[in-house]
Amino acid sequence: MLGAVMTKRLTLVFGVLAACLGTAAAQTVTAPTSREAIHFSFAPIVKRVAPAVVNVFSRRLIQAQASPFANDPFFRRFSGDRSPFGVPQERIANSLGSGVIVDPDGLIVTNHHVIAQGQEITVVLADRREFAAQVLRSDERTDLAVLKIDTHGEKLPVLEIGDSDGLQVGDLVLAVGDPFGVGQTVTSGIVSGLARTAVGVSDFRSLIQTDAAINPGNSGGALVDVDGKLVGINTAIFSRSGGSIGIGFAIPTSMVRIVLQGAKSGGPIVRAWLGATGQSVTAEIAQAAGLDRPRGVLIKEVDANGPAARAGVRVGDVIVAIASHEVDDPQDLRFRVATLPVGTAARLTIWRDG
Repeated sequence: MLGAVMTKRLTLVFGVLAACLGTAAAQTVTAPTSREAIHFSFAPIVKRVAPAVVNVFSRRLIQAQASPFANDPFFRRFSGDRSPFGVPQERIANSLGSGVIVDPDGLIVTNHHVIAQGQEITVVLADRREFAAQVLRSDERTDLAVLKIDTHGEKLPVLEIGDSDGLQVGDLVLAVGDPFGVGQTVTSGIVSGLARTAVGVSDFRSLIQTDAAINPGNSGGALVDVDGKLVGINTAIFSRSGGSIGIGFAIPTSMVRIVLQGAKSGGPIVRAWLGATGQSVTAEIAQAAGLDRPRGVLIKEVDANGPAARAGVRVGDVIVAIASHEVDDPQDLRFRVATLPVGTAARLTIWRDG
């Protein structure tokens, strides 16, 4: 649930809107009634958040042939291996993204695709100091990576990790990052949707959708709530032009916590496993099963030695929730399972025989 501070600030926001626009009943426009209404601003939140958001630069050396004729037998017959066509050219490929400091000793979370194949990774703090970064964990399946910089004992500002499961559609959020390399930028919006699984940016996906402007370079940056807590790592946009059209996506902190814990332990990537697979519930399946609406995952296969079988899950069951979180499709179920610690118990809500 949302905290008291967030509720208070939302009340202030809506109070500002009411003061500016008036009530629906009165159908009149009134002036702001207080100094606080005139000076409402996200600046205090940004002041706390901004120092913990960094730039991440990844560089790698690429060798390419100078000409498409380099390996052509006809040209090599006359010029041999000393042909200028065959001399490889080197170029540096750069990748720009953002990151979030989550530990004062220099742990930074970003996207896997920001640092993938990078041979040299540099982190630039908000105060413009630069540090070489070591990759502790880079997980393509979640599109998350954890970096470490050596601050020589200096404690860095951090972003407190919040509860992404407490978000509701309509909540106010801020996106912080470095779009197009122009410098640290803050945009505001709302949570436009939750548990978006159709966006194929990773294998484990149940993304937060927001209309806060996210552009290239924002990847790996922070999505924060009005309490200034991290609720997501910005990861992708839907766009036909390459720029923001108000459809951005962030990886929830429920997944970030699991990846971060694994990076701190130094062990291999180990994910929780349910031992059952299924399909989305269509309108026809819901009607046949007696469900009030299409929801959940219809189980089609259960591993005989898996956790689901030991718990009594059967083929034909519909899993409608896990650990009190409703699930709408197999991707959502996989995500929820992957965010649970291995070896712990989780309560399933099952629809069976009506």
